[in-house]
Amino acid sequence: MEPAKVYFTDFRTEAFGDGLPTKLKKLIKRAGIADLDLDGKFVAVKLHFGELGNISYLRPNYARAVVDVVKELGGKPFLTDCNTMYPGSRKNALEHLECAWQNGFTPLTAGCPILIGDGLKGTDDVEVPVAGGEYVKAAKIGRAVMDADAFISLTHFKGHELTGFGGAIKNIGMGCGSRAGKTEQHSNGRPTIDAEKCRGCKKCLPQCANGGLVFDEAARKMTVDAAHCVGCGRCLGACNFDAIGFAQDAANVDLNRRMAEYAKAVVDGRPQFHVSLVVDVSPHCDCHAENDAPILPNLGMFSSVDPLALDQACVDACLAASPLPGSKLSDNLASPGFQAAGDHFTNSTPESEWRTCLEHAEKIGLGTREYELITV
Repeated sequence: MEPAKVYFTDFRTEAFGDGLPTKLKKLIKRAGIADLDLDGKFVAVKLHFGELGNISYLRPNYARAVVDVVKELGGKPFLTDCNTMYPGSRKNALEHLECAWQNGFTPLTAGCPILIGDGLKGTDDVEVPVAGGEYVKAAKIGRAVMDADAFISLTHFKGHELTGFGGAIKNIGMGCGSRAGKTEQHSNGRPTIDAEKCRGCKKCLPQCANGGLVFDEAARKMTVDAAHCVGCGRCLGACNFDAIGFAQDAANVDLNRRMAEYAKAVVDGRPQFHVSLVVDVSPHCDCHAENDAPILPNLGMFSSVDPLALDQACVDACLAASPLPGSKLSDNLASPGFQAAGDHFTNSTPESEWRTCLEHAEKIGLGTREYELITV
């Protein structure tokens, strides 16, 4: 496979020159977004709206820049993300939209509608085959994401406590999974039910096709039959009271590989385009209800039609940068006895691991790690 082209521009703006949204428009046009033939097509623009309390997510201005270009090309864009598997402000479409609005994403600011990809309760998904999948044969992807004619990812590239960093592959693979899909990627186990939170409403029961849920009539509580539960996660979206939970106990390597396979399911055989902004590089995911000081400087904007090459280019740029003082990364490096691992992401969160994601993504044909960096 030939090296992929990755286009780059920094965050510098001359006095009275282009603002950053205009620079982003120029970048994606140079990177070939017009080659997608978007005229009259529904275009999913996948991004993260940010958890309430977190302010390191991408500003809506960047999303508007991408949307404006898509509309110039005749496309019908919508911003989208799927619901989370854990309790928080984005676990169902109503709260997810409220969160997006509070964080500045509205049809007025974005210039297009906002749709939650897996529906009201995170159960509106489709099973998409994974060509060459070793861990996932059929990924559970939000229906609106797959109903779109073209797919664009707009990613805040930052650190992550499990996967080392959150880049394009994570934004696509984990982000486009429904609640059950996220559960499949994260968990090797079975659900647990908090008896104190369970209302005995039985709304989860019809979602189980395998006899994995059993209602205790005497206690008026739902229980799990481990012998029949297959860990599909359908019950998770049916509970309105956060009584059902899954431990995030998948080993990092398994999580990384499943995530790569989910990303392949989303983009395989369809028009795709990807943008990553290395800005406000927080040590943890934007799913946290807080964000720590950035561990690295703001490095620039990257774009490619190859999500794997894009992640590799962003990683390389980050590893070549110097840690910011006063960050978790610099504090770790200065701690007596700290065993430096040789890369910024592992040094920031030593329990994380990221290389297996890129290696597996290349193995299954998601893209290439070889790239040519073109400065715009």
